[in-house]
Amino acid sequence: MWIIIAVVAVVLLWAVFAFNRLVRLRMQAKAAWSQIDVQLRRRHDLIPNLVEAVKGYMSHERGTFEAVTTAREAAARAGQDVAARSAAEGQLSAALTNLFARAEAYPELRASGNMQMLQEELASTENRIAFSRQHFNDCVMAYNTAIASVPDMFIAGPAGFKSEALFTTEDAAREPVKVSF
Repeated sequence: MWIIIAVVAVVLLWAVFAFNRLVRLRMQAKAAWSQIDVQLRRRHDLIPNLVEAVKGYMSHERGTFEAVTTAREAAARAGQDVAARSAAEGQLSAALTNLFARAEAYPELRASGNMQMLQEELASTENRIAFSRQHFNDCVMAYNTAIASVPDMFIAGPAGFKSEALFTTEDAAREPVKVSF
C-alpha cells in the first residue's frame, strides 16, 4: 500500500513541477516578445523623423516615402500575432533598405548631421531588434521543445499548452535592393 501511495505522490509531484516548468517557459517567451515589441515601436517612432529628414533632398522619390509610410502603418496594425507581425516587419525592413539605398545617390543628404544621427539611431535599433528576436526565438524553441518532449507532453496537451511561432525575417528583407533612376 505504501508503495502505491509513494508512486502516486511522485507522479503528482512530477506533474506539478512539469506544469510549473511549462508555465515558466511560456512566460519567458511572452517576456521576450514584449522586448521585441518595445524595439519595434522604437523603430516605428524613428521612421517619421527619417522620412521628414530626407523629403527635402529626395522630393521626386514620393513612391519610396509612401512605401515606407505604408509599411510602417501595416506593421503597427499587425498587433501581437507573431506571424503577421513578422511579415509586416519584413516588409518595413525592405522599404527602409530601399530608402537608404536611394539616399546614397544624394551626397548632401549623406552629409547631413540629422540624417547621420537618424541612420545611427536606426542601426542601433535594428541591432537591438536582432538581439531581441534571437532571445525570443531561443525562448520559444525551449518552450516548444518542452511541450513536444516526453514526459512533459503528457502534461502540456491536457493543460492546453500550444506551440508558439518563431519571429522570422521575410525573404524580401534579405534580398539586395535594386536601385534605378
